[in-house]
Amino acid sequence: MPFVNIKTPEGALNRAQKQEIVHRTTNMLVEYFSEAARPHTMVLIEEVKDGGYGRADEIFILPDVYRSKENS
Repeated sequence: MPFVNIKTPEGALNRAQKQEIVHRTTNMLVEYFSEAARPHTMVLIEEVKDGGYGRADEIFILPDVYRSKENS
């Protein structure tokens, strides 16, 4: 079973964007493994809360300008 785990900042993506990522990722894996992989492919999108990870030796907080404008 192909499995993809994507971590994003909480609130950065809306539901439609997540759906597109799942669809496009699944299609990419089907190109590699054949159509037989589609029903067994899992794409997990995990949202990491602000302060839950670091970048450049500092705790990262997603700037408001990068947050999704609609509820996910």
